Amino acid sequence: MKIIIDTHIFLWAISDTFKLSKKQLLALQTLSNTIYLSSISVTELMIKSSIGKLHIDFDPIAVAKESGFELLDFSVEDAMALKDLPFHHKDPFDRMLISQALNRKFKIMTVDSKFNLYHCKIFK
Repeated sequence: MKIIIDTHIFLWAISDTFKLSKKQLLALQTLSNTIYLSSISVTELMIKSSIGKLHIDFDPIAVAKESGFELLDFSVEDAMALKDLPFHHKDPFDRMLISQALNRKFKIMTVDSKFNLYHCKIFK
């Protein structure tokens, strides 16, 4: 299974695993699954860190690789899919993750209920 993890799932996976459900934790640990950290999540973390909204004192790329996650670039095709994406969700980072998941037909792991308003495959 190919799963893009939402930014909060990444943070929980590396520091607060008790916030993950047993099903989510198992999926993250199952070697046959490919777990992706999107460049969008790294962008979100760096922007929020730069404006003081979030304290990031680690290299998310190195931590992702050490955790066994694959890095996933946001492509121009992913960007083009934003044009037809309904405006149920206002957060631009989440919209890009949704667009990326839909475009690539990957599941997305999140606890954000607004993702349910889209036709992406949610891993809960």
